[in-house]
Amino acid sequence: MPTNETAMTVAVADTHVSALYLQPEQSFATLVVAHGAGAGMEHPFLQGFASAMADEGVATLRFNFPYREAGRRFPDRPPLAIATWRAVMEVAAELSDGKPVWAAGKSFGGRMASMAVAEGMPAQGLIYLGYPLHAPGKPEKLRDEHLYGITVPMLFLQGTRDTFATPEILEGVVSRIGPTAKLQWCEGGDHSFAVKGKKRTAAETGASLAPEVAAFLTAGA
Repeated sequence: MPTNETAMTVAVADTHVSALYLQPEQSFATLVVAHGAGAGMEHPFLQGFASAMADEGVATLRFNFPYREAGRRFPDRPPLAIATWRAVMEVAAELSDGKPVWAAGKSFGGRMASMAVAEGMPAQGLIYLGYPLHAPGKPEKLRDEHLYGITVPMLFLQGTRDTFATPEILEGVVSRIGPTAKLQWCEGGDHSFAVKGKKRTAAETGASLAPEVAAFLTAGA
């Protein structure tokens, strides 16, 4: 499907962040995509995911958080990360021509999206590309409290070997959220969805998640 990618900047508080808008010739929704804590919006995983989403008829708007834009390694605190999410979602709404706008993120980016929605940010729904439910080896410290107040549809895409989410604990969280939440396991996948013995580039791995996400968006549009 023909696509057109446009680079842009988005004003956030007293700074600006970079963004990439990938628009297929025809789209039925826009998906705003945030990166994880250790990589920016141009990571091959997100590039592959965005390209595959375009093939599915979904426009994407990827962006950097301010810390990444400034070349810092430590992620922004939630207030600034949430403010960034709000600013980018407003731009996405202007670009979407009235079509649904969803929020998605890899790990940290998805968690910040959920916190923004919990605080009132409008979104058709949420897509988590590896939700960081707890730090590796620390399942007693869950990052789930705000999830139970979210009423929009949520899709959790998670690897069964992801050390950031013990399977039975995540299943319990999704069950407690209720029917608005769906959990889809990637068999053998780690936090980056890499599967042992399966040779794929990061771009191919990201692209492999697109059909499931597109189906969820179609059902919730």
